[in-house]
Amino acid sequence: MRHSTAAVRPAAGGDPGLYGPGSVTWQCHGDPVMWIAGVRALYLQALHPRAVRGVMENSDFRADAWGRLLRTADFVGTLTYGTTDAAERAGARVRRIHRTLSATDPVTEERFPVDDPALLLWVHCAQIDSFLHVLRRSGVPLTPAQADRYVDENRVNARLVGLDPDGVPADTAQLAAYFEKVRPELAAGADAREVDDFLSAPPVHPLLVPGRNLLWRPLAGLAYGSLPGWAHELYGRPAPPPRTITRRLRLTGHLLRSVPAGLRWQLPPGHILKAMRRMGPGSRPSPYTLRTSASILDRPGRAQDAQGAQDAADNGGGFKTWRSPD
Repeated sequence: MRHSTAAVRPAAGGDPGLYGPGSVTWQCHGDPVMWIAGVRALYLQALHPRAVRGVMENSDFRADAWGRLLRTADFVGTLTYGTTDAAERAGARVRRIHRTLSATDPVTEERFPVDDPALLLWVHCAQIDSFLHVLRRSGVPLTPAQADRYVDENRVNARLVGLDPDGVPADTAQLAAYFEKVRPELAAGADAREVDDFLSAPPVHPLLVPGRNLLWRPLAGLAYGSLPGWAHELYGRPAPPPRTITRRLRLTGHLLRSVPAGLRWQLPPGHILKAMRRMGPGSRPSPYTLRTSASILDRPGRAQDAQGAQDAADNGGGFKTWRSPD
């Protein structure tokens, strides 16, 4: 399921992996705000009682939460920028682990498998919505059609964790409809509040507390603030007004993007640099590359639709995927 959305000329003969430089996903997942988006996804995922219970019972989240965050980032990087074989092997490993795990429903005490398709779908949709929401709200110039393409492309990701892609939202409208349907099942129980406590102030060595308070807390605050208003109500603590969060996300995105990409990509595990060596310099990811194909992808009238959605998001509206103006 590969879609060509940008005029990128990678080196001949390199394995583009499951997405490739012509995809929206390839061009966007190298953006530094993805770290904020990943934290937002954790906040959102924790609001499904069974999904978060599966994590709490079957992982070392409390003892090695930082390691879990980094492993999740490594998985997303492998799927996006790794070779086809590396991505397929990573997905097979996750499916194999999940098949052996179960957990206890916090309300009914019923045992359930953690690879229940309904739970896998929740985790997938919360992640994709968070990635897309933070990317666009922080200023990445994706058009409505490119946002739809991003959701569609990532059904590949869903397949790798064990879902049937045909049952996974294929555009932003289907993604919004999914959240409207699942919302009555969500709650902030004890597990969700434990995740909230950790993300607000993760444990670090006492000497690192000032750095955590200076660097981590503002980013985690942005991730929490970018959640929909009803999620703040479930967690039981307020957030700044949506327009304030939007301004802060745009400023933070600008500051993070001012750090040279070559320097940012030196951080482990270096998936993007490996992909560029494999595919050539023309594969360098940048969401701004996608501007070249915007007029082709977008049908007449989508810009007006996007402006209306932006106004709703800036005023805290609903659970629709955030759309910035073209």
